[in-house]
Amino acid sequence: MAASVSALAAGPLQAAPLTSGDDKLLDDLCRRCFLFFLEQSDPHTGIARDRARADGGPHPPLGRYVGSTGATGFALTALCIGAERGWISRREARARASAALHSYAIGPVANIHGWFYHFVDIRTGARYRDSEVSTSDSTWLAAGALTARHYFHEDAAIAKLASAIYERVDYPWMLNRHPYFLAHGWTPEHGFLPYRYEKYCQLACMYLLGIASPAHALDPESWYAWDREPFRYTDFHYYGRTLLWTYQYPFSWWDFRNRREAHGMKIDWFENSATGTRAHRAFCIDLAPEFPGYSEDIWGITSSDGPHGYETWGGPPRTGLLDGTVVPCAAAGSVMFTPDICLPALHAMKTKFGSQIYRRYGFVDAFNPTTGWRADDVIGIDVGITLLSAENLRTGNVWKWFMSNPQASKAFALAGIVKA
Repeated sequence: MAASVSALAAGPLQAAPLTSGDDKLLDDLCRRCFLFFLEQSDPHTGIARDRARADGGPHPPLGRYVGSTGATGFALTALCIGAERGWISRREARARASAALHSYAIGPVANIHGWFYHFVDIRTGARYRDSEVSTSDSTWLAAGALTARHYFHEDAAIAKLASAIYERVDYPWMLNRHPYFLAHGWTPEHGFLPYRYEKYCQLACMYLLGIASPAHALDPESWYAWDREPFRYTDFHYYGRTLLWTYQYPFSWWDFRNRREAHGMKIDWFENSATGTRAHRAFCIDLAPEFPGYSEDIWGITSSDGPHGYETWGGPPRTGLLDGTVVPCAAAGSVMFTPDICLPALHAMKTKFGSQIYRRYGFVDAFNPTTGWRADDVIGIDVGITLLSAENLRTGNVWKWFMSNPQASKAFALAGIVKA
């Protein structure tokens, strides 16, 4: 297994070799994922829905117009992928990206010190209910904006809007008087949330963007301040005790291949995500006596819908009330790190369960192979990580576009992320 990971990491910005069957599966899956962002983003504001029916059917009245700032960041990146692959004209993709960027840079979406609410109305940009200003979701929006800025480089208006979004983010304000650790968010009713990004999770993207900020920068030492807790599961040694999606999202934009930290533990974060994925698969296989639907090729648990609502579950270590549910974006989101175990999983899920779980926008958000339960919906960020990870495996394009921004190399230099 290690050899295949090394082969993927060895050639920056080169596609891994795929069989014709692999390419056919990924092409169809990615087209469906892109269709979600095409159909489920408001044509006027460009804001992407948080979720939609997996078959593209009518939305239930409750939550019909709920948009997601994080999903919109994925949508901006998806537009670049779609235009590059000819699934949408460059002109239309550019217009859609411009609409979304305008909504966040100028309005109607409100910003609080440059940060945005997690959930907003796709039509008006208004805060949805008591949604928090989200550090994490604002980060995915900024990453998508910078990706679009580079990809649509011929459009000066897009460059201006994307730059305004990123440069306005007040990172020191979100520190809430801490020297290094960002708060999870803020609400007008209660102020800053009591939690901080102080140990390994999805924080890599937000800290690197903050370190490179031209107007409201974080101290570069913030990169090394957060806790790198070593973890072991059977024979797998890596860093972090968190859910699988946190090993995926930041590294779908930031290209850590052939790079490691220059200081401290000198960690290779690309390999860390690969090892974390392998450990997760082993964890699922070890659960098979309890949940017989899991196998070498049917595996994957990360935050998703479940039979009783949205769940933050996974492992290792075991987190949440696991019930045998499989979340396809767990394997799909890691295909850029470990194609040798993730591609067989995607093939097996589609072959074994077919149209029960593979619908208009790709895989349903989650399903249970033992009980027969399946989610009615897909979720924007889960569709997004599937699309970005697959594109990076196939072409490395998302890494290439994002890393072409000067702030990316600046962040790596300031944080001491060097070529291995």
